[in-house]
Amino acid sequence: MIKTIKKTCTFLLFSLIGSVYAAPLIVATEGAYPPFSYLDDRGQLAGFDVDIALALCEVMERDCQVIAVPWNDLLDRLEAGDYQMIVASMAKTPERSERALFSEYYYRSHSVFVGDPRRFSSTSPEALVGKRLATGEGTVQAAFLQARYPHSEIHLTLDQEEALQLLVQSEVDLVLSDSINLLSFLQSDAGQSFDFISEPLIDRLLKTDAHIAVAKSEPVLVEAVNQALMTLRLNGTYERINRRYMPFSIY
Repeated sequence: MIKTIKKTCTFLLFSLIGSVYAAPLIVATEGAYPPFSYLDDRGQLAGFDVDIALALCEVMERDCQVIAVPWNDLLDRLEAGDYQMIVASMAKTPERSERALFSEYYYRSHSVFVGDPRRFSSTSPEALVGKRLATGEGTVQAAFLQARYPHSEIHLTLDQEEALQLLVQSEVDLVLSDSINLLSFLQSDAGQSFDFISEPLIDRLLKTDAHIAVAKSEPVLVEAVNQALMTLRLNGTYERINRRYMPFSIY
């Protein structure tokens, strides 16, 4: 009788797990951070992060819906239960780790300034005293500028695209962002007058690894994501997605 009860409980447990994982997985991305996430000519979400999210769902055998959420709302709405996962080039920080679980890294990049190379060659705090520096609010770049450039004029925008628009309109002098995001800008028509200024920055405040954030209530999901990331690397899917957007490996 006891064995029968144990078997019944085990069956019910696995049935419950199966029903949970049969539900569609809602994944958030920013939608304003090319080439990682943006709206294409048809108004559809596209980009490296979007394709990685869809590939992860396929490996995990989950139906998946990817939605665009403003950067500053991403963690708030994850905690509110609006979605289960964020694939949005998010760095893992101690503060964010109090609010979400994080996967292993899925790509690496560096932060660098972009601006008019005829006006700037150095990006040291001393060289940029009084200069107008812009980046997206709530990013590691924002924390870096506020800590390291106390004598510059810091402009924090809703997202990096807005910061770059301010640069094009000559409302700021330099923008600090992820080098891959900036490469996409420099290759656009709007970016033709600009270039990287100095070398990529090395600082403990500037995290180079991007991670996938998962709701604190989903420890099983973060393990499944890590396993799926490994599968994408091994079966060649990750490399194909990488080459679709960047001519070099970002892993």
